[in-house]
Amino acid sequence: MDSLIALLQGFETAFTWWNLLYCFIGVTIGMLIGVLPGLGPVAGTALLIPVTFGMEPVSAIIMLAGIYYGAMYGGTITSVLLNVPGEAASLITCIDGHQLAKQGRAGVALGVSAIGSFIGGIVAVLALTFIGPSLANFALKFGPPEFFAIMMLALLMLVALMGKSLVRGLIGAVVGLLIAMVGMDPMSGAIRFTFGQPELMEGIDFTVAAMGLFAISEILINAERSMKMEKPEKISGLLPQRGEWKPTLASIGRGTGIGMLLGLIPGANTVISSILSYSAEKKIAKDPSRFGKGAIEGVAGPETANNAHSGAALIPLFTLGLPSSPVMAIMLGALVMHGLTPGPALFSNNPTFVWGVIASMFIGNVLLLIMNLPLAGVWARIALIPYKLLFPLILALTLIGTYSLRSSLFDVTLMIICGIIGYLMKKLDIPIAATILTFVLGSEIEKSLIQSLSISKNGFMIFFDRPISGTIMTISIIVLVISILSGIKNKRAMLASDVEM
Repeated sequence: MDSLIALLQGFETAFTWWNLLYCFIGVTIGMLIGVLPGLGPVAGTALLIPVTFGMEPVSAIIMLAGIYYGAMYGGTITSVLLNVPGEAASLITCIDGHQLAKQGRAGVALGVSAIGSFIGGIVAVLALTFIGPSLANFALKFGPPEFFAIMMLALLMLVALMGKSLVRGLIGAVVGLLIAMVGMDPMSGAIRFTFGQPELMEGIDFTVAAMGLFAISEILINAERSMKMEKPEKISGLLPQRGEWKPTLASIGRGTGIGMLLGLIPGANTVISSILSYSAEKKIAKDPSRFGKGAIEGVAGPETANNAHSGAALIPLFTLGLPSSPVMAIMLGALVMHGLTPGPALFSNNPTFVWGVIASMFIGNVLLLIMNLPLAGVWARIALIPYKLLFPLILALTLIGTYSLRSSLFDVTLMIICGIIGYLMKKLDIPIAATILTFVLGSEIEKSLIQSLSISKNGFMIFFDRPISGTIMTISIIVLVISILSGIKNKRAMLASDVEM
């Protein structure tokens, strides 16, 4: 009951004309980012953080959140009409969505995607409404050892799930930790890794690093590709036939459950939710051979899963201060820059902010449903913008945005260096997600570790002596062991296939 009252107060905040405007701007930009192949929600959100400076915290996060879940919607359109995924999570939609479009049922594929995305997003926000406060109250019992343990679990889960190789994942995490250690020691005040540069005494700015690692590297990677767009398929009829409603709604229900569950797990990004949902639908289907040839369940399930995942990922961010994906890490950085501290106290200390953002997500999902169905053809035509015009524009916006932070050419140079590092990491298949997460959490991990050891009588055993931290650390060790064994198994399988060849 308290959550419902708080949510109604949140709608009072969200329904102010300026927050409605920022919500509309956010979801519109998100749709645009999702439609344009090569950008994606991570690079798009990082690119637009400088725009939020000077805005009220609630307005800024309403807009950034709108960009995130708006991109999930937008990526579907080009997947179905052009067979080109606007963002990674929509890759699975291409398999059956474009086949439906070729059969003259593009409207049905887009209609089912929009309905499923709306249901998945709304249910996830309802979960945030009712689960969030309870989880936040439970997390108030956490001390430094518990926070250190849960952050270590998040890092290990991310390393285990985000890369093909455990070693590459660990390299990515170490790079992020090294970047986080530049500047002043949070506990002793000692200066580290500044190389005599006074600009680095306060550390590397999160926005500078994020824009370089994601936006610049993405531009460089996509500039290597020559992607030619074809004319989009025609759209007619937006709803499934009478006999298709039952399996479609069942797929939407399963996709919602899968997406919400995985949204709570660090490292399990929207791509994993989409893949697992598609696999589940194919295994459950009476005739799996339909998949890949235009199965409507192959569109409904994955599209619902990635949007449910997007909403559920805010639960650990708001309640524990724990980002479960690269976009959530960028959101965490944005929250900190606006003077907010995500974690258990956020619901009690900043209720207007929290419930205003949650209420805005209901509004944003409704706006996206309205924008998706009648305007799908318009969005598809936007995707035909030539890359030779698009990428220079994005690069110029990135450079201007970075310079505007502190009117510093040093920041621009640092961003370009981060961009080159991100480009090389992508070429070497080192997950940047692990880098950005350790960079965001680095100072908190260090602080929690030092505080834990300072109150401990048995050194590192404090992490195992306490019930909550001991349980989390045990799970972390199990995750690490499974990751190592899985890596060895994959290596042997690759060697065996090479021998056979």
